[in-house]
Amino acid sequence: MTGRLVLRDMSVVAGKKRILSDVTVSLPSSQIVALIGPNGAGKSTLLSAISGIVPSNGSALWNGQVVGVRDLGYMPQHCQVTADLTVLEVILLGRHEQLGWRVEQDIVEASARILSHFGIADLAQRKVSTLSGGQQQLALLAQRLLREPTLLLLDEATSALDMRHQVHVLQVLKDYVARTQALVLIAIHDLNFAARHCDSVMLLADGKLRGHGRFADIVTPDALRAYYGIEAEFLTTQSGVTVIVPTASHHTTKRHSQEEETI
Repeated sequence: MTGRLVLRDMSVVAGKKRILSDVTVSLPSSQIVALIGPNGAGKSTLLSAISGIVPSNGSALWNGQVVGVRDLGYMPQHCQVTADLTVLEVILLGRHEQLGWRVEQDIVEASARILSHFGIADLAQRKVSTLSGGQQQLALLAQRLLREPTLLLLDEATSALDMRHQVHVLQVLKDYVARTQALVLIAIHDLNFAARHCDSVMLLADGKLRGHGRFADIVTPDALRAYYGIEAEFLTTQSGVTVIVPTASHHTTKRHSQEEETI
C-alpha cells in the first residue's frame, strides 16, 4: 500500500523569530527524498515539526491522518545513548511496545538480521557507550528500522560515517524502501550523495521551500549561487550521474570581478 506525506502551510516560530514559513508539499511514498539546503535553512526544524516534537502551525498528514507514533521513525541530528546498554539491547528497544518479561525469539532474530544488514553484528554485545560516533549512529538507525516505520525522518543520519559506510547505509535505505514502500525523508549536506542515491530533493533556504522535484531540476548553478552562495561546475560521470564541484564562493567571485573593473 502506498502512502503520501502532505505538508500544508507548515510554519514554526521561536520567540520572535520565524524559522519556517508556509512549507507546502506533497510527497508520495516508495522513495528517498533528500532534504537539502545551507546551514540554518530550517531542515532540522522541519523534521522535528513533522514528527510533532516542535510545535508548528499548518498541518502534516500521513495518508490523510495526523502523523502517528506507529507509522513514524524519527532520528534527530544529535542522538546518542548514554545508558549502560549493549548494542543488541538498544536495538531491541525499537520494539519496546512488544517486549515483556521474556523477549520473543523472533524479535531477537529480527534484531540480529538488522545488525547484519548494517554490518555491525560483531558489536551486538558491546556497550553502546564504548562505540565511536559513527558506530552509534549505525546502531540507532538500525533501531529505527527494526520497527519498520512507513515514514522515516532522518536528520543527517550519515554525518558521522566514513564514505564506505555512507554508501552502505544509503543502499540499506534503498532496499528498505523497495521492500516496505516507505517514505524516507533525510536531511543531507552532501549534494553529490543526494544526486546519486535519492529519488527527489526538497531545497530549503531561509525557512522557505525553494524547490521540490528531480535533483537536476532543483539543484542548478543559479540555485547554488542564490541559496548556497557558491559557484560550481556540474560534471557528468560515465554512469550519467551529476557531480558538483564547488569552485568559489559567490562573494569571492563578485569581489574579484569588482577588483578587475577597478584595475
